[in-house]
Amino acid sequence: MQVPSLPSNEKERLESVRSLNILDTEFEERFDRLTRLATRLFGVPMAMVSIIDENRQWFKSCVGAGNTREGPRDISFCGHAILGQGIMMVPDATKDERFNDNPLVLGAPNIRFYAGRPITVKNNRVGTLCLIDNKPRTLNNDELTLFDDLAGMVEQEMSATLMATMDDLTHISNRRGFTFLAQHAFGQSERLKIPSRLVFFDLDSFKQINDTHGHAEGDYVLTTFAKLLQDTFRQSDVIGRLGGDEFAVFESNPSATDQKVELARLEKNIAAHNVSSQKPYAIKFSAGFIDKSDKHHTLEDMIKDADALMYENKSTRKQAAAR
Repeated sequence: MQVPSLPSNEKERLESVRSLNILDTEFEERFDRLTRLATRLFGVPMAMVSIIDENRQWFKSCVGAGNTREGPRDISFCGHAILGQGIMMVPDATKDERFNDNPLVLGAPNIRFYAGRPITVKNNRVGTLCLIDNKPRTLNNDELTLFDDLAGMVEQEMSATLMATMDDLTHISNRRGFTFLAQHAFGQSERLKIPSRLVFFDLDSFKQINDTHGHAEGDYVLTTFAKLLQDTFRQSDVIGRLGGDEFAVFESNPSATDQKVELARLEKNIAAHNVSSQKPYAIKFSAGFIDKSDKHHTLEDMIKDADALMYENKSTRKQAAAR
């Protein structure tokens, strides 16, 4: 059996997978109707929308395989399919040296025929629409064209999912996307008994910038601050714009010294930007840091406490500026 190799852009590919906010979500009719249609159009017993995660193959939709939701990436056919741009077709897996001794061929579901067309989101192949049969067969040219069109419909649904959880202006997670990702990270910290932290940010004098310099400048401030957050925090941290000039970061397993180091690094990055941009205003922020404790039973508990600390910080800064 040949284990699928990793794509050369695996890091960026996984970022695209995560940005969909779709892993471990429930089945949805908009995807299920496409896999049901695929089984009817091509006369196969199984069709799946498969997402290739770091170590697993996870199914957003799965027709013909019971309640199966995931499997190991290293034995997946789809792990091979995402390595190419076009449709990967395996007429008879028992005669293909990549798969002839694969557990999925030797045992249930006894794969013989496989066809997988990569699903591309943000220029990265995040998974496949795949067809599976336990009898050898092929697809003719007309069927290949139809299969390609059907996979394009899956891509459209994936893109719609991305748009629903991504902030149009800053291109980081919106409130819905942040809540989904942070909730997942919060649950992991609970299960694994690891620390976590939430940081709530609010831009200082943002309304004044909007009123004095116009909304285009306000948009510039928001996009710049989002970029500076991404430059300051780790790639594994969840960063989102909750609305208006409010931002949040959820950190899993931060070190004891990270809070002061992160704040100092962010302030340094913003100060450098304020000097280099030569704008008639300075980007400033107030922040509230909260480490998860026993009193935080939900993500919302952490957000509420971090928000309160942020307002304390903002009030202190205003009082200091007034002296």
